[in-house]
Amino acid sequence: MKIYLETSVINFLFPEDSPEKMKITHESFNIIEEYEVFISDIVLLEIEQAPEGKKASLSDVITKHNMKALESTAEAEKLADNYITEEVIPEKYYNDALHIAIATKYKMDAIISWNLTHIVKFKTKFNVKGINERLNEKDVIICTPEEMVY
Repeated sequence: MKIYLETSVINFLFPEDSPEKMKITHESFNIIEEYEVFISDIVLLEIEQAPEGKKASLSDVITKHNMKALESTAEAEKLADNYITEEVIPEKYYNDALHIAIATKYKMDAIISWNLTHIVKFKTKFNVKGINERLNEKDVIICTPEEMVY
């Protein structure tokens, strides 16, 4: 199984204000070891924007777990534009649409995210599935680390 990790999952390995999500995230990392784990150049860009101390910790996780970075493509950007145009994701949060599009275009089996505002929510899951079906794209499961663990 091919798993795409969105930036929030890696961030929740080191939260200062959410010990429960941190615990679940650590448990999910025990499970994802069984799968091929991918991130993208967008994840790397978002990590690059983190404060220095946190940036090093996040980068270490990627190295330690041998996560492969996928590159955004024109096709992924076009699909992300569809998600924006059809109001699945607000335009202001284009990178969230791009995470989903990259995972879709690279035929990932699942996107794991703690982003409950734009990525892991009913409306997004429902509409992404519909758009992807209409465009003959592979269906991708969108879930939280908690859904993987329990």
